[in-house]
Amino acid sequence: QVQLAESGGGLVQPGGSLRLSCAASGFTLDYYGIGWFRQVPGKEREGVSCISSSDDSTYYADSVKGRFTISRDNAENTVYLQMNSLKPEDTAVYYCAASYGSTIATMVSGRKEIYDYWGQGTQVTVSS
Repeated sequence: QVQLAESGGGLVQPGGSLRLSCAASGFTLDYYGIGWFRQVPGKEREGVSCISSSDDSTYYADSVKGRFTISRDNAENTVYLQMNSLKPEDTAVYYCAASYGSTIATMVSGRKEIYDYWGQGTQVTVSS
């Protein structure tokens, strides 16, 4: 069964850290660009960060630049999103998605239809 599964969300105080994981099963992430998105009720799903399929180039939205780090571990078939210095406005459901063969230029276009697989999401709540 082909699927992506996010984990690692939870409740954290402002200034704290979380590491989200995006684990693939049924396919190999090596050949896929991976995007992390987040969504709050009533708003569109927004791109947070992505990593390319080929050279591991990365991209970060301005709102998370310098605080979040995306990385992949092909041996574990997992992509991570390390989130530091979390703010209340980071509160959202976080999703990962996989796009076969995608470059950074393709993924930052914002076109969600390029993604082949989506995870079910993990809740991140930043609150004191």
